[in-house]
Amino acid sequence: MNTLLPIASRFANAVTGITPLGNGLINDTYLVTTPSSPFVLQRINRTVFPAPEQIMANLATLNRHIAQKTDASVMLQIPEILKTRDNDSLYQEPNGDCWRALSFIADTESIETIGSISDAEQAGFALGHFHRLLSDLDPLLLYDTLPGFHITPGYLKRYHQVSQQPANTDQRYCADFITRFQSIADDLEAPKKQGLLPLRVIHGDPKLNNFLFDKHSKRIVSIIDLDTVKPGLVHYDIGDCLRSCCYSADPVRFNPDICAALLKSYLNEACAFFTEHDYHYLYPAIRLIPFELGIRFYTDYLEGNRYFKVTDPEQNLQRAISQFRLCESIIAQETAIKDLVLQLQNKFNTD
Repeated sequence: MNTLLPIASRFANAVTGITPLGNGLINDTYLVTTPSSPFVLQRINRTVFPAPEQIMANLATLNRHIAQKTDASVMLQIPEILKTRDNDSLYQEPNGDCWRALSFIADTESIETIGSISDAEQAGFALGHFHRLLSDLDPLLLYDTLPGFHITPGYLKRYHQVSQQPANTDQRYCADFITRFQSIADDLEAPKKQGLLPLRVIHGDPKLNNFLFDKHSKRIVSIIDLDTVKPGLVHYDIGDCLRSCCYSADPVRFNPDICAALLKSYLNEACAFFTEHDYHYLYPAIRLIPFELGIRFYTDYLEGNRYFKVTDPEQNLQRAISQFRLCESIIAQETAIKDLVLQLQNKFNTD
């Protein structure tokens, strides 16, 4: 607390406690308590986000857009920006570190794994509602805070630049898997270039633990970690959310029941703006995201674990293997997943 107290005090007159919050792989996050109300303090990872002011501008744009809607139409709380005592959105230390403060949403919790079908339905609703709330916001009003993020061909190109002869069985599995399925890397970028999938506002990182559940009602009331909000394809969000929520371990597999519940709740919100092409590219998105993340983990492992935080040198290699196993499970269920999408498309086009 002693080292962080001067920073936290930039955002509050009195600080009574500072404790680590969450387990994010990118930013450092703390809960700051004060005599009035707690708030979230974050050090923005400038290696990942070289322009923190753009992150804050995007969040301000989101908050203004949602504030224009009627209270009854908004079912999610978006964290508010808390200014410094000098009325700035960011505090920059002499060493270049950037800090920001956000409102803390009390009586909520995040979860790491889906515990019930209800959890899956809530995740689907929250992501679909988020997309629907922002479906009338021009995505070009937002900065692209992470150029190249979720552009799978770019990750594949970087992998090929650093790839090396596999030294053991685990590395050989990753290298062989990438070689076998590298043709799917353009599955979403190609239709985007053809104008079949439009740019929209996306969250960028809607994994399960970025949803906040009310501790009492067990309903999702907020979506957090909005640093990656940017213009993009909602399919990247859908694929990433399903990747996170449908993952089952021992052995690694993609859970079709959770997928069905989540997609149904998502489309109950998103069908208002979904097109025929949007439905068509759902399965490719579901298959692509674990493949993409596997490439990212394996490439980071080959480069010495520069991007993702690790607790041991082999962790990113094991993360990559898990994502490729998940992708294998999705491919094995291709027919069933496509049938599910068609059923949901018929349902929401009829309703």
